[in-house]
Amino acid sequence: MRRFAAASVLALGFAISAHAQTIDPKIAARVEKVLAGTPLIDGHNDLPGEIRRAPGLDLRADLAKLSNGRGLMTDIPRLRAGHVGGQFWSVFIAPSFDGPIAVQMTLEQIDIVKGMAQRYPDVFEMAYTADDVVRIHKAGRIASMIGIEGGHQINDSLPVLRQMYAAGARYMTLTHALNTRWADSATANPKFDGLTPFGLEVVREMNRMGMLVDLSHVSEATMKDALGVARAPVIFSHSGAKGTADHARNVSDEVLGLVARNHGVVMANFATTYVSEARNRWAADRSAEQVRYNAPPFGGLYIGQPDRAKAALDGWDRAHPAPPVTLAMVADHIEHIAKVCGISCVGIGSDFDGIPDTPVGLDGVDKFPALLAELARRGWTDADLAKVAGGNVLRVMREAEAVAKQLQATTPPSSATLAEVDGPAKP
Repeated sequence: MRRFAAASVLALGFAISAHAQTIDPKIAARVEKVLAGTPLIDGHNDLPGEIRRAPGLDLRADLAKLSNGRGLMTDIPRLRAGHVGGQFWSVFIAPSFDGPIAVQMTLEQIDIVKGMAQRYPDVFEMAYTADDVVRIHKAGRIASMIGIEGGHQINDSLPVLRQMYAAGARYMTLTHALNTRWADSATANPKFDGLTPFGLEVVREMNRMGMLVDLSHVSEATMKDALGVARAPVIFSHSGAKGTADHARNVSDEVLGLVARNHGVVMANFATTYVSEARNRWAADRSAEQVRYNAPPFGGLYIGQPDRAKAALDGWDRAHPAPPVTLAMVADHIEHIAKVCGISCVGIGSDFDGIPDTPVGLDGVDKFPALLAELARRGWTDADLAKVAGGNVLRVMREAEAVAKQLQATTPPSSATLAEVDGPAKP
């Protein structure tokens, strides 16, 4: 089993607030012990997409050393310092890609994840079950899992969904930022009031296979529809609590109650606009200023004058500094989820390398222990810390695997198609 000296944790000088307080040595030792026995599992990291978008990035050289120079939040030294034991790597494809090309690009992203494990066999190993995660963590490696971040990536095809599972995908987010043809997104105008009949069939087929249903990014109506039909626990791979910050991507208390009954898990996100309602309002105001200064093709005070538009926005930024967002605020989300949904209902879903900035004290994958230390400082027991670190995710994985085994004994693969189940596409 991989172990780190407590001094190595302290040396990182974890910031738990904007004032960069140092972790109490006793708390650091407790976190050390918890993470030696329980794999810390992060629900969402977008490094594969960053690798795909950076053709000059040398996967072997740049992951093996500190990658701050490239602006990445993830590299092997910091993964080790952060005690990461299991990682769901997102194989995200922008929802603007549709049809066969989206399927191809998803498979290419999956190949990147598997390529990481092949290039660094002493660091990463592909994991497909909860037992795999435990075994790989005990061997001192990082269990690498695959999450598809959007239902558009299967091209409305259950056979493609099954082949994605065969290729290693162990969760799928039902939508991304846009609606699919069978599910409403949280950040698009609703079209179906949740899931269509085909969307419900997608959830059933995911349960039958053992693929986790991820409800991050989906509308509240979609959340409720999926929870109404799901036989296995669901996940939210990277979402916060709406009761702490009222953002469309966060989860309401009503839905948290449903997740508790489903035995699912909500993995707290680090995106600053989701963490802080003040930061989200500031970002909306800033976006409005950008439009006011330069709104192609017909409007804007400085349309066609990018230098003046930039200077004006720089001036606005100086006059309106972004409200601070801190590690402690992320801990507030975790505590709210635990309060409403239960300690067994919460996990960590950073969204590292998929977000433009991070809370103070959570700037990279090495900072996960600092978050656990903040919870310990607030009174969380070691058993509770183990649950939020990865124990809850392992439980959900095992329950989903058990449900799949039962369903596969009685239920054949679904042959449903979008056209057959939902009828002609609505305009």
